[in-house]
Amino acid sequence: MAIMKAVRIHRFGGPEVMQIEDLPVPQFAGDEILLRVRAASVNPVDFKTRQGHFPPVGREQLPLTLGRDVSGVVEGAGSRVHGIKRGDDIYAMLGPDRGAFAEYALVKMGEGALKPARLSHVEAATVPLAALTAWQGLLDHGLLAEGQRVLIHGGAGGVGHFAVQFAKVKGATVYTTVSERDLDFARELGAARAIDYRRERFEEIARDMDVVFDLVGGETQERSWSVLKPGGILVSTLGQPSPEKAAQRKVRAAGYMAQPNAAQLAEIGRLIDDDQVRPVIAETFPLTEARQAEERQEHGHVHGKIALSFAA
Repeated sequence: MAIMKAVRIHRFGGPEVMQIEDLPVPQFAGDEILLRVRAASVNPVDFKTRQGHFPPVGREQLPLTLGRDVSGVVEGAGSRVHGIKRGDDIYAMLGPDRGAFAEYALVKMGEGALKPARLSHVEAATVPLAALTAWQGLLDHGLLAEGQRVLIHGGAGGVGHFAVQFAKVKGATVYTTVSERDLDFARELGAARAIDYRRERFEEIARDMDVVFDLVGGETQERSWSVLKPGGILVSTLGQPSPEKAAQRKVRAAGYMAQPNAAQLAEIGRLIDDDQVRPVIAETFPLTEARQAEERQEHGHVHGKIALSFAA
């Protein structure tokens, strides 16, 4: 029986509950792909899952392998898998029932696409969850269109740095709130106006927005209602914004959770290969330091994404 290393939790809690274990290499079914993992990445959902704060994952699913982002080489595929074959390089956002912090992972049809050719596996692994979150928030829920104005809160983070780039590609005028040290970074990504959220009040600068994309929540979300034009929309990754406040302002509100989507990943991959969008990596850790990587994600002010690199 083939054995692999995986980062697992047997109970919810702090970073100390993460441990590296030996597990059997999973067997793939008809609609599944067995991926030899070359890299993964860390997202806020990973430490929220580990803490027990991510609703789709309950105690009944423990023990659990962590991680949702993956890039690697196809080792085998089921009979119902089409368009992907052994030896292909693919990247994917996994469903919450499987983990990417392992030497092998199962990818279901509809979750993965061919890796962008211009990216390494480490770079590609930082894309799926964050990019899909940005794509689905701005385009599926926000319906952002050319010529519109969008305010993105947290434009230097994992999701935010993709959101700024996608909005720019779609022809929108992009405003974003970031820290002082990230102002130049946000402008390089395509923001027409980068706002220092500590020194400037965004509602005095960003007015008549068609879309507010909220990655911060709290007071920032509350202050965002006033910058929307009538008929605009506030989209949040942090739960459903108040329908009552939306009605009072004659605007719309949407809360959502990103879903795996192979077709969207393929489209995002084309934008990357056309050099219109790029992932930014803050730091890279080996799999053996997954605990440290999660702590950095949870407590650090991360500029872009944190990657986990696996030995070839």
